[in-house]
Amino acid sequence: MTVEITSKIVGYRIKQQEPAAPSPTLPEEDPLTVRIPSRPEGTLEAVSEKISYVGAEGRKKVYLLVSFMPVEGVVGGKRVVIERPVEFFFPSGQLSSEHQWITATMRSLSLAARGGYVTQAVADLRKVAWDKGLVRCGMNRWNKPMFHDSEVAAIAWSIQQILYRRGFLDQDGNQVPVESLVERYAHRMQHGHAWQPPADDTPTEAENGAVEPIGQDAATSNAPSNGPAVVGHCPECRGELIMMDGCPTCYAGCGWSKCG
Repeated sequence: MTVEITSKIVGYRIKQQEPAAPSPTLPEEDPLTVRIPSRPEGTLEAVSEKISYVGAEGRKKVYLLVSFMPVEGVVGGKRVVIERPVEFFFPSGQLSSEHQWITATMRSLSLAARGGYVTQAVADLRKVAWDKGLVRCGMNRWNKPMFHDSEVAAIAWSIQQILYRRGFLDQDGNQVPVESLVERYAHRMQHGHAWQPPADDTPTEAENGAVEPIGQDAATSNAPSNGPAVVGHCPECRGELIMMDGCPTCYAGCGWSKCG
């Protein structure tokens, strides 16, 4: 169709496309603290651990299961996925007299895991002490035996080791940043297997302050003593260090020695 223009053209303007509306920004949602109402139905990936420890009642062996699931969140305006523990299970019949308390503790840990504060809950369990002496369970990064204040503390330490090997905690039981968790889950999806701690992830003793400054002040050195002179405190069990064969050695019996 032809249109005839009879008036004089004094100007023109090119019609431009309207700018696209900006996409809405996603609100931040930390996947570490996203609350999971309940354990989802169906199958979850789980780690089964056999824990062996020695205490006042002799050697004991127990089994522990920790289940994991992917959890979504929003970090920096982007949707991300990490893996979180969601359930702790202690099979029945292992410690008959204390079973009800163990079951209650595992249920509380599961609630803490789904609530987003399992790291603090497990760390708090490591502070539990009893009156039956130290419990030996596991080896530390320097291949020395670990001593704990109770069976509960020993099991809590074992849980931390499970979460460390899964990439959720670091070697000291601290929470891994969410950015690292995102990378580790992406690595799992890409390579088909879970993240593994690197072989050279064991720092030297000097870097970690494994050896405390050894020395005595004048008052201590001049004070009379009926036993061997104390030259410091053990970095593993906080017991007293004495000189044995020229090396500061733990007098409490955990076996730690500056000379290895």
